[in-house]
Amino acid sequence: MSVFKTSRRNFFAHKGRMALSAIAVMLSVAFVSGTLVFTDTMNTTFDKLFAVTASDVSVSPREKDEDEVRQSGRPETLPASVLSKVAAAPGVKYAEGAISTDGVTVVNSKNKDIGASGGAPTIAGNWTKNDLRAMEISSGRAPRGPTEVMVDVQTADKHDLAIGDEVRTISAVGDFTTKVVGLASFKVTNPGASLFFFDTPTAQRELLGAEGPFTYVTAEAADGVSNAQLKKDVAGLLGADYDIKTAKEASDEGREQIGEFLNVMKYAMLGFAGIAFLVGIFLIVNTFSMLVAQRTREIGLMRAIGSSRKQVNRSVLIEALFLGIVGSIFGVAAGVGIAVGLMELMGSMGMNLSTDDLTVKVTTPVVGLALGVIVTVLAAYIPARRAGKVSPMAALRDAGTPVDARSSWIRATIGLLLTGAGAAALAVTTQVDEAADGSLFLGLGVVLTLIGFIVIGPLLAAVLVRAISAVVLRFFGPVGRMAERNALRNPRRTGATGAALMIGLALVACLSVVGSSMVASATEELDKSVGADFIVRTNTGQPIVPQAYEAMRKAPHVDHITQYKDVTAKITGPDGKTAKEIVVAADPSYPTDLRRKTVEGDLAAAYRKGGISVGDEYVAKHKVKLGDTLTVEFPGGGTARLEVRAVTADDTSLDQGVKYISTATLEQYVPADKRPQNLMLLASADDGKEKEALAALKTSLEPYPQYKVQDQSDYKKTLQDQIGQLLDIIYGLLALAIIVAVLGVVNTLALSVVERTREIGLMRAIGLSRRQLRRMIRLESVVIALFGALLGLGLGMGWGAAAQQLLALEGLKVLEIPWSTILTVFVASAFVGLIAALVPAFRAGRMNVLNAIATE
Repeated sequence: MSVFKTSRRNFFAHKGRMALSAIAVMLSVAFVSGTLVFTDTMNTTFDKLFAVTASDVSVSPREKDEDEVRQSGRPETLPASVLSKVAAAPGVKYAEGAISTDGVTVVNSKNKDIGASGGAPTIAGNWTKNDLRAMEISSGRAPRGPTEVMVDVQTADKHDLAIGDEVRTISAVGDFTTKVVGLASFKVTNPGASLFFFDTPTAQRELLGAEGPFTYVTAEAADGVSNAQLKKDVAGLLGADYDIKTAKEASDEGREQIGEFLNVMKYAMLGFAGIAFLVGIFLIVNTFSMLVAQRTREIGLMRAIGSSRKQVNRSVLIEALFLGIVGSIFGVAAGVGIAVGLMELMGSMGMNLSTDDLTVKVTTPVVGLALGVIVTVLAAYIPARRAGKVSPMAALRDAGTPVDARSSWIRATIGLLLTGAGAAALAVTTQVDEAADGSLFLGLGVVLTLIGFIVIGPLLAAVLVRAISAVVLRFFGPVGRMAERNALRNPRRTGATGAALMIGLALVACLSVVGSSMVASATEELDKSVGADFIVRTNTGQPIVPQAYEAMRKAPHVDHITQYKDVTAKITGPDGKTAKEIVVAADPSYPTDLRRKTVEGDLAAAYRKGGISVGDEYVAKHKVKLGDTLTVEFPGGGTARLEVRAVTADDTSLDQGVKYISTATLEQYVPADKRPQNLMLLASADDGKEKEALAALKTSLEPYPQYKVQDQSDYKKTLQDQIGQLLDIIYGLLALAIIVAVLGVVNTLALSVVERTREIGLMRAIGLSRRQLRRMIRLESVVIALFGALLGLGLGMGWGAAAQQLLALEGLKVLEIPWSTILTVFVASAFVGLIAALVPAFRAGRMNVLNAIATE
């Protein structure tokens, strides 16, 4: 009990010194708790949605080929006869056919896309009784004819739509104009989808291109009939050719699909929280190490009056327990706020999440508290053991514990071995032939070099701090030399403080190198391979509808337009092995629009009747040679026997591994209603008419705002922006770890000032001014921050260079070091050091000289 009281007294006596460590624990726990609350809330939202939208029994096509849907832009359908059979099944109260597709774009009278944003779908279909489970008509009425549409309220509010306004819907089979006659509101939270409802004949004709088919059929059970029994009855009539699900099975499937996406998001965010925890460990270790050092005489007195090593050890661990509990409690509370903030952020991006669905499971605070307390106590274990080793004779010495030279030598040896092993693993990464094989060595190299640098930190501090000081501090005279010596006074402490900053900056540098290399490689590949002047595509991956292609063909000043369609076909090679492969069907002008290196044969011949080209990797795998015949089974079409007339090199990032045929060959074997649509169009201008052609193409596509016409410079900028946005998100998440590391610098300086109180008083007494004192502490902070930045940036660039070698195996061969980013981060680290030192320097400057000298 006395140990507990002593620990409690020490904790509250030094609560100011513990504050920054508590904030670090709070931030880390808050990120974990916020992630759990946010993903649980998303699960709750979708669970409610799936629960109310699922019919008692639903019937859909059994074979769902996502590639075919993407390529054709049309959903898979059921014949009208399925509805008749389901309606005739025993136990069915009523059945109805439903139509739903997300392969549409809807524009308002100003030709502006009014569909969903932020990744949510735009869904068009027919209005059914089943929709009344989740929605209700809040104004107007349901659509009744070919010129009417009903829209969900959120979409109408967002885009200022009102009853009577006209909208145009662009589908895979055409486009048509309708007038808004009704608005429907959700009874549960709509996560962000935009919904447009038509009457059934209009939806079939304009969205599916045929009379009679449906994308799925729903059935409601009669009174007293269970869903399981209804499913059995329906299956008895339809047989095994269809996918038949009960409401629970449909909800579970939807929950599983969205769960995969949510799990990726959750574990990615928890990974960044783990990095913050790792950085926080250094802060906690440093805090307790310094507190133990400052209380050496106090601990010695405790040992002298009878306290055992275990009691001293336990006393420090109980203080860490208090720290973990306090930080974790505040962290769990802050986590709820973070979750709400993330919901607001998602709302600004187009995904609506209501705080009414805010879900805080019992496990969330338990996990947050347990994680925060365990990590804090474990981080304090080494300082606690060190405290237990303090002898009673320490009561007669000045504060501070001597460094064990033997342990330092052992630590340096282990650190060098780990770093060397990590460097060897990274070197092996650059020599492998398969990216999958190299990823294991890359991960091993990253982990070993990171641990090695952490362990060897004190040795590196002794060398690098001197080097940095020689460049940065030489202009500050005696004050600069004192700052250098203060940073070198305890290399272990400086190494740990710098290592905390190193982790976040290493990841920043690594990702910067990888991102810049991807952009540079893609840019070089475009310059080398793309001969077309313009590229037409969408950012959402939707195919290009035929009417848009026809509009482009009429544009003036355009020399030619090349179609590009891909299809997933079953290919049987001469070795008898069959596999699904991507086949690209393009016009004969494609070889000039995209210059592929030809290893053997003539690529132009592959675009003539009966021809096909393959990649050299396929040739090596299946022992194919020029003149061999491949059996190609097209989905929804016939089977062709095509002659291999060219072999292309697969050491590229563009069209890697694809087989080429002509669009004429595709049309010969696949009927019109089953053919894939263009995923991209390439165009070239008449000589000297590039500007005029670009303007003409943009004008021709004005009715289709979902498509973008880009020249090569525009395309490169889009690619750079996409990678830049992804990196910005990652940097934002890494900012948490960097903030915790900065708190570590602040805490180290603050405790260091307390530790050197008497020394500071003596320096002030012999003439050191307050201004010089503050400058000394700021310079010490800058040196520590630059030391951490130098370690992190150097380590990160090594990781990035190794990772780029794996990307080179996928065709991204250019290693690009973003020196401007690296230098900016390094210089910014100096400012971080200055900011971190403001409060400690200010407090040091306010010390009373006589009181400081009198401090024990």
